[in-house]
Amino acid sequence: MFDDEDGFLAPGLKPPLANTSAPRDLEPTTSEQLLLKWQEERLQRRLQNDYESQMFRLSELVNTNLKLGLRIRAIRVEGANHTRDSFLSTIIEPILRSENVTIPSGISDTQPETLESVLHTTRRIADLLVQTDIFSSVNPTLVKSRDPLATDKDVDVVFKCKERGRMFLQTATEIGNNEGTARLTARLRNVFGGAEKFEATLSYGSFTRQAFSANLTAPLTPDLRTVGSLAAYANDRDLSSYASCKEVLKGAKATIRTTTSLFGSHEFAYDAVLRQLTDFAPNASISIRESAGFSSKSSISHTFIRDTRDIPAAPNQGSYVKLFQELAGLGGDASFLKFEAESQVITRLGLGQRLSLSARGGILHSLIPSGDTLFNDRFQLGGPFSLRSFKTNALGPRDGNDSLGGEIYWAVGASLLGDLPRKAHWPVKTHLFVNAGRLDIRNPQSSLTQTIHASLSKPSVSAGVGIMYHLNPIRVELNFAFPLIAARSDGLQRGFQAGVGIDFL
Repeated sequence: MFDDEDGFLAPGLKPPLANTSAPRDLEPTTSEQLLLKWQEERLQRRLQNDYESQMFRLSELVNTNLKLGLRIRAIRVEGANHTRDSFLSTIIEPILRSENVTIPSGISDTQPETLESVLHTTRRIADLLVQTDIFSSVNPTLVKSRDPLATDKDVDVVFKCKERGRMFLQTATEIGNNEGTARLTARLRNVFGGAEKFEATLSYGSFTRQAFSANLTAPLTPDLRTVGSLAAYANDRDLSSYASCKEVLKGAKATIRTTTSLFGSHEFAYDAVLRQLTDFAPNASISIRESAGFSSKSSISHTFIRDTRDIPAAPNQGSYVKLFQELAGLGGDASFLKFEAESQVITRLGLGQRLSLSARGGILHSLIPSGDTLFNDRFQLGGPFSLRSFKTNALGPRDGNDSLGGEIYWAVGASLLGDLPRKAHWPVKTHLFVNAGRLDIRNPQSSLTQTIHASLSKPSVSAGVGIMYHLNPIRVELNFAFPLIAARSDGLQRGFQAGVGIDFL
């Protein structure tokens, strides 16, 4: 076809027309909401790419200048409005000495200062400032030194910090060790400007009816790994579920705790406490009534803990060791030596299965001529946390309905935990277990070896199956268990048994 001017006639176009656009960045054209979402995602991608590019350039710049001569002329911490300068100097100076940094005299003879050493020192100081728990943010920067005597190689390290709030108040409802508790906690941070903490707690529970504690802690060493604390406490505990009475405690405790990355933590403590057994039930046994009244204990103790478990309440792998020794008799009515040990090993078996092997044991040795021990100081055993399929604290010697406690005990357990089929990510696991243990009073006529042999030869044994639910940080178990071997005095709980807590055998 032809037109009048060029001799050609264009073909006619009839709607609807096909969309022939080809967007290079896959932008949508069908919806405004999709277009806005696409624009936001593209902007985030560009920002992320710019950030990664800048970080790469900065890393390349630093790496090529690591050996550049540089030295620290001064260190300043800004924003530490409620923190003592003397405390900051105490924790920073040991790092400078360990890095052979001398302020302001210059470079050490043993190790020349470079950009690499300055960055390493800065990182160590920043990490330590974070560990004080005083600051919510710590941002280090290197700036040209403002000292008039400084050279071109001198820099000041400035830590721009923001302090945390000093006051903290919290109310909480907690469940643990089969007990519900309502708790009110007040905390004051950085009390005297040296990373001290004061914490007061008031709680009401189903078994611990009332409890109050006030605790002041403070770091004792520049590396913050050793902490001292002074505490006062008062507890009102209902023991009627196994001993037909109530126990009232009022005491004070001084503690020094130290931790190391390789060998675990050590705690040394002195405890002075006044104890009272009161509010006896009408059917309380004669043995429990003979323990009525006040008793006092003054003791020193040492606790060692090494824990490599990934999740303490429901571990998948790792190990746990705890050793406890206590000497009482520095004053008061109680005079004894007490030793306790606890261990756990967890290993993966494959196919979602984990094997847990646990063991506990303890010995209480009286230091008075008669060889008697007080009810308050004896061990208790039994229940979903220590020996399943037995009632709580229901093993060992009894008088009527009351458990009298023991002076030697042991307990071992083997548990097989497995994932649910096709639900390995669920916090619910299957649970198969076997437990064994025993609680006894020591016979004064027998040696320690004979007592241990007699206890090991007559175990109480239980087995069962169930499910375990990990509700961080606690663990919930619902088991169907039955005793295989039991002593006549043991309190049994056949069938279903539930446990809510952290520390399980």
